[in-house]
Amino acid sequence: MGFQPMDMARMAMPRSARGATIKRKVDGMMGGQIDRNRCRRFCLIGTLALLAAVSVLGDDSPGKLQLMTTAFGAGGRIPSKFTCSGENISPALSWSQPPPRTRSFALIMDDPDAPAGTWVHWVVYDLPVSARDLPEHVPPGEAVSGGGAQGINDFSDSDYGGPCPPPGKPHRYFFRLYALDTTLNLRGPVRRRDVDSAMKGHVIAQAELMGTFRR
Repeated sequence: MGFQPMDMARMAMPRSARGATIKRKVDGMMGGQIDRNRCRRFCLIGTLALLAAVSVLGDDSPGKLQLMTTAFGAGGRIPSKFTCSGENISPALSWSQPPPRTRSFALIMDDPDAPAGTWVHWVVYDLPVSARDLPEHVPPGEAVSGGGAQGINDFSDSDYGGPCPPPGKPHRYFFRLYALDTTLNLRGPVRRRDVDSAMKGHVIAQAELMGTFRR
C-alpha cells in the first residue's frame, strides 16, 4: 500500500510532539464522553422531574373520580322506574374517593337532546366532602338529608325530574359529578346557571355517567 503523505509527516514529528498530539486527541475524546454523560444525567433528571409533576397533577385529575350506579349500566337504558313513565324517582348514585383538596360536591343531570335545547333535570350542590353517595329517591325540597341542597330544574321544581322525552328516538341523560375546592353557599332560588357560574375555577375533578331513555 505504501505510506500516505500524512503518515510520513507524523513519523517525521519528534516523539514528544507525537505524544502531545495523541494526548490532545484522547483528551478531546474523553471530554466529549464527559459531555455526553452530563447530557444523559441532565436528561434523566429532567425526565424524572416531569414524571413527578405528572404524578402530582394526577392526584387531582378527573380520572381519579368515578361516578357509579347499580340502576343501569354506563350508556345503557335507564329503567322506567326512574322516569316520568314510572315512579319518577332518582336512582341511587355513588362515587369514589375524591382528590385531597375537595371541600364539596355538585351534581348536574341534563338532556342535551331535548327539542328546545339542553334540559336540566337535576341540580344538587354543597354536598359535604364526606358524602360518597346519594340514595335512591332523594325527596323533593331544597335541603338534602345529610347535607347539601337541590336547585331548581327546568320543570321549575327543587328535586329530581326524571327523563320524559317526546316519543321517538332515545335521548341521552348525563349525570356529572364535580369535586370542588370550596363550598358554594348559594342562596335560593338556585338554578343550574348559578351553580355553573359559582363553580368556575373551583373544579378539581369531574366524573360522568350517561344513560338513555325513549318513549
